[in-house]
Amino acid sequence: MIDQNGWYTQAKHIPSPFFDARQPGDEISLLVIHCISLPPGQFGGPYIEQFFTGKLHASVHPFFQVIENMQVSAHCVIQRDGTVVQFVSFLDRAWHAGVSSFAGRERCNDYSIGIELEGTEFTAYTDAQYQSLMSLTRSLRHHFPLITRQRITGHQFIAPGRKTDPGLSFDWRRYLSCLSDSDFRN
Repeated sequence: MIDQNGWYTQAKHIPSPFFDARQPGDEISLLVIHCISLPPGQFGGPYIEQFFTGKLHASVHPFFQVIENMQVSAHCVIQRDGTVVQFVSFLDRAWHAGVSSFAGRERCNDYSIGIELEGTEFTAYTDAQYQSLMSLTRSLRHHFPLITRQRITGHQFIAPGRKTDPGLSFDWRRYLSCLSDSDFRN
């Protein structure tokens, strides 16, 4: 369930400073699936939360020197055990898509919700992650009915040549087939 302030009630809430208000008229109509691991290819630890809250220290890992000062966020991250962590209210604009376009419209952050799965493009996602993602998607669909089956996509499709996530390891058929048709009726 999503509360009146745009927070998923089944998530752990860790507010990020990296968001801004959506512009009037920018109705939420797109769901973008991403993946992330920090350090790359490693799971667990506090680094994703630190990254999305501006508290990541470059001294911990050489890769962090590259990303330490980036100001990015996603609405939610789904950890390997299925735990959902929400960083930005769905009503606000998270900074997850970057330079992007969907169906001829640019600036996907303006009208989308970004969900990160802890993982890589080449590592299978867990059953717990799929279950949490499906539950979250049902709640989002109920609250934002403009997100239709055709308006759920991956970062790789809205930023081709620049991004590759969630990658070949994401099972789109499994994810979408487990959502009932009623989840996609307006």
